[in-house]
Amino acid sequence: METKEGIKFDIERERHKLHKIKQRYRDFNHPKVLRQSIVLDELINQYNRVLRENKPIA
Repeated sequence: METKEGIKFDIERERHKLHKIKQRYRDFNHPKVLRQSIVLDELINQYNRVLRENKPIA
């Protein structure tokens, strides 16, 4: 399992890739933009799962 910091780094890297791909294709519905968006979404979901698992139970 990755650390929170590692996942945050991956999120920023993939967010940057998404921005570059969107600039290149100028269309949010382009298949490459959508694929990269899914990659980013999965990382964000992974990060949120890690946060939930480490959260103390009140």
